Amino acid sequence: MASSAQDLGPVLDKDGVRLTVDDAIATVTLTNPAKRNAQSPALWRALTEAGRLLPGSVRVVVLRGEGKSFSAGLDRQAFTPEGFDGEPSFVDLARGDDATLDATIAEYQEAFTWWRRSDIVSVAAVQGHAIGAGFQLALACDLRVVADDVQFAMRETSLGLVPDLTGTHPLVGLVGYARALEICATGRFVTAEEAVSTGLANLAVPAGELDGAVRDLAAALLAAPRDAVIETKALLRGAQDRTYEEQRVAERAAQGRRLRDLAGLGE
Repeated sequence: MASSAQDLGPVLDKDGVRLTVDDAIATVTLTNPAKRNAQSPALWRALTEAGRLLPGSVRVVVLRGEGKSFSAGLDRQAFTPEGFDGEPSFVDLARGDDATLDATIAEYQEAFTWWRRSDIVSVAAVQGHAIGAGFQLALACDLRVVADDVQFAMRETSLGLVPDLTGTHPLVGLVGYARALEICATGRFVTAEEAVSTGLANLAVPAGELDGAVRDLAAALLAAPRDAVIETKALLRGAQDRTYEEQRVAERAAQGRRLRDLAGLGE
């Protein structure tokens, strides 16, 4: 009998992030429900580390949050003059030079970029509040399954800031420019019904059925051959940056690779 993730223990468990691996499925869990999984630079570094620690056997990565909320966004301690222990405060960053500020934000963004790697499919299981950085973390994943109590909101603009954790590109791609602008500029809540109807979420289910729905989706994703999923994901991810004719060429090239591999003629 194969060992379960519980038998193996967590691959990573630090700073509000736990990574467990069960064969082809990895689960990244935000583990600070008392603070509604509020985010900090330490948490972002742990998320980045989780991506680096994924074994090659992993095909699906599930992202979830413990408790009633997926993530209520950036920990408000970041806005205090003291900031977080051992971290530059927002005030310190603002006083620094442009290169340092840019490098710091780029480091934070690394926690949000690896979820769309071509060799995995990432699924966010989202319940309760997913606000600001929480919304952007859900947007970092390929797919989103939401509980019927979900409330997405992009509150950065309301605070005089902009969303800078890679969420703007996928948001526009999913719901279009006009709706994305309205969501960000107003900071309003997006409910489960709207999330599904606009393409922001793939599926909405009662909160008690969220874990089961994600398990079913993960099983369905694993049913297809891995290389075909990787090629298809790369095709779809690049489609928005290609012309129709360029996409036709990319399809032919990808299919050629698949046919050669299936015939045992691959490199």
